[in-house]
Amino acid sequence: MWVYEKKLEYPANVCKPDIKMAKFLIAQYGGPDGELAAALRYQTQRYTMPTGQAKGTLTDISTEEFAHLEIIATMVFKLLKGVPVEELKREGLGEQYTEHDRALFYSDTTGMLWTAAYIQAKGDVIADLHEDMAAEEKARATYEHLINLTDDPCVKDTLRFLREREIVHFQRFGETLDKVREHLNCKKIF
Repeated sequence: MWVYEKKLEYPANVCKPDIKMAKFLIAQYGGPDGELAAALRYQTQRYTMPTGQAKGTLTDISTEEFAHLEIIATMVFKLLKGVPVEELKREGLGEQYTEHDRALFYSDTTGMLWTAAYIQAKGDVIADLHEDMAAEEKARATYEHLINLTDDPCVKDTLRFLREREIVHFQRFGETLDKVREHLNCKKIF
């Protein structure tokens, strides 16, 4: 189903280590409005979409969300690279270090573990597409908050790219919603 290119969709550059920013970015890794939740939500919902176009859109966006997850993971890894354990502990990552060293783990900024309750597949395609549009807006807002939390121009650049992609996804879901409504409202002649 997928062809994997061994490069990131967009460079995940970091100008300097920043423990606090790494901790904030975890929101987009394992938080309720993060990339994992989005990718799995769309991948699950695609099966009940009534048209090939709608199935394709959800599959495409789900795949791209996995690519965004990879970008976030790379940025967190780079932001924590070489940081001494004492600094991790001082910045509130002692529990994370205890359980996972510097490995990423699916949790939010408070340490709450990722859960399937973050996603929904109602089986009502109109409701699901509205939820997808809302999810993209929440992701856009989170990226804007993250941009405001850093002064690192390299991190800001990557976060701006990710924010723009969420806007494009919102638009694609809106177009898909219109086409699905048209499909559901058309006369069926047998």
